[in-house]
Amino acid sequence: MANPVETLRWRGDRLELIDQRALPQRLEYASCTTAAEVAAAIRDMIVRGAPAIGCTAAYGIALEATRPAFASVDDFFRAVTRAFDELAATRPTAVNLFWALDRMRRTFDAARALPPEQVAARLAAEAESIHREDLETNRAIGRHGAALVPEGARILTHCNAGALATTGHGTALGVVRSARDEGKQVSVIATETRPYLQGARLTAWEMLQEAIPVTLVTDAMAGHLMQRGAVDMVVVGADRIAANGDVANKIGTYTLAVLAGRHRVPFYVAAPLSTIDLGTADGQAIPIEERAPAEVTGFRGNRWAPEGVDVKNPAFDVTPAELVTGIITERGLVSPVTGESVRRLATAGS
Repeated sequence: MANPVETLRWRGDRLELIDQRALPQRLEYASCTTAAEVAAAIRDMIVRGAPAIGCTAAYGIALEATRPAFASVDDFFRAVTRAFDELAATRPTAVNLFWALDRMRRTFDAARALPPEQVAARLAAEAESIHREDLETNRAIGRHGAALVPEGARILTHCNAGALATTGHGTALGVVRSARDEGKQVSVIATETRPYLQGARLTAWEMLQEAIPVTLVTDAMAGHLMQRGAVDMVVVGADRIAANGDVANKIGTYTLAVLAGRHRVPFYVAAPLSTIDLGTADGQAIPIEERAPAEVTGFRGNRWAPEGVDVKNPAFDVTPAELVTGIITERGLVSPVTGESVRRLATAGS
């Protein structure tokens, strides 16, 4: 089935992104024409989700290289170099951002002897390759994950790891879509995902677009549902997977993993191999982004917390590898999740 959600659109002289802050009330696109605008779109959550952030950043480099009116070749190279630094500083946890920028930097360095127009063309081509490969990867993740989904499965997911978090199809929701496309009757339980409500605003919206049955619950209801036998499996995405298999994902994921373990509910992580960071030994070494207090004290102009209260707002938490039933990748399933099994799959064919 064709995917109706087109998270980002490359127009050659601009990048168009679904403004995810406006969903579900409005479907509208924001247009970026410079690396600075792309960086702002990532920081401000116009675009979010690790694979989508990586692809967006790649296009940010391409946009900077295609800007007109550089005074000299040196100015061109300085501007693109600054763009790498600016984009790398946007969000620290999602490793796909750095993976994509590393690919773009290798292309940039290999083309330095060429005229700026040719460098720009190569950077745009590399960004388009990252875009195309991500969609193919997500579909492969979906196929491998669908094999794990029983008929009639009630699948609990957290945050949004769907088409909106990628270039299409999705990772965790890609498993749902692929299972549905194979003819399985499946349904989704979407947690609200406080404080930014990605589950309530984005996952619920995506599922309704495709008539996949979805039930919205608050984060605190997950344990009750598992206790009552109303959840058959948990499938979530990931923003970074350490070399030992520890998984950083949206805050609240660790809680779900503990609950799933207590109630013997399979807990799967669906993520591309680019999310595996073999340079990070374990979850303790993963940087955790701390976001603005205003996301916790209210939402869109409504304040419910008293002025002056102290706030903690970590955007991610870390789930230890031993709580993960398996990691679903484009090359197949990692299970059991150990440092050895993660490294073996991540380096296969390299």
